[in-house]
Amino acid sequence: MSIPKKGTRKIIVDGEPFIWLIRRQATNSQADYPEEHLHVAVEHATEPGSVLVIITDRFHPQGYSLINSELVPIQPQDGSGEIRAWSIERRYEITAVTPKDVASWIKQAMEIGWLPRKSGITFEVNVIGSSIKKSICN
Repeated sequence: MSIPKKGTRKIIVDGEPFIWLIRRQATNSQADYPEEHLHVAVEHATEPGSVLVIITDRFHPQGYSLINSELVPIQPQDGSGEIRAWSIERRYEITAVTPKDVASWIKQAMEIGWLPRKSGITFEVNVIGSSIKKSICN
């Protein structure tokens, strides 16, 4: 299975061309549950084989969950003290995924066994701090 080409970005890692993609819209689970993080899909640009799915330790910027947010009262301007509205504010910071991050994750995935040109099942890894670990389901 390959990733859709629309919206992908190109990257060169150790002289090899890859394309990578982050879904623009948060999935329902990314939007609603704090344990669901941003995913990055990667494949070889010229000889697609196995797809690498990187489950990052970062939140999707479109995650609107109340679990990840805090309701803050908006104080009325009339001085009555009666709260009539609330504002939703995020409790976490959104950290962007950079090409440098993706290049590092691709290198690490290849070191632990991802073969980008060989057909096969999706190779799934989890980001833990600055390193990655192969998912148990693979």
